Amino acid sequence: MTIHSPPKDWFKWPHGHERLWIGLALVWCLIMFAMMPYWHFNGKQNSTGESYAVEPDAFVERVEQFTAANKVGEDPASGIPIVEPPPGGDAYLLGRMWSWTPTLKLRQGETYRLHISSADLQHGFSLQPMNMNFQVLPGYDHVLTLTPTTTGEFTIVCNEFCGIGHHAMIGKIIVE
Repeated sequence: MTIHSPPKDWFKWPHGHERLWIGLALVWCLIMFAMMPYWHFNGKQNSTGESYAVEPDAFVERVEQFTAANKVGEDPASGIPIVEPPPGGDAYLLGRMWSWTPTLKLRQGETYRLHISSADLQHGFSLQPMNMNFQVLPGYDHVLTLTPTTTGEFTIVCNEFCGIGHHAMIGKIIVE
């Protein structure tokens, strides 16, 4: 078998229904391209995002200081501290194999700046039952502006496979 060059007149311009389908596909691509920025700004599901470079050890230290300054209790089952940041203030949440710490206690209607990072590897922050998903990477302080609108206990799960204890990586946000 040898490789042959195609004949010089092999290319035929689309005609008839081919032109129609190519035109429809092009229009659909343009619509989808325009929807991405539209949905980002008007869909209210994506963080417009602030993120800062931070050394993982420095972020762990910030979380420990935040926890020590604002601790109001401890989860009896897990021993994870329950922390209540001042309304309108900053709150810190750390993901590491295989836990989210601390448990945050927030007030309905107050706005918080939630700093999230990882101490070790990539985790996924998924707040249930809200449809809020976010990738959490070590070395970055991701800041989400959050205003709880309903009371209750909201579960945080890791939605990025992070190892053998991934299934147990569960945290909590309490809104009162």
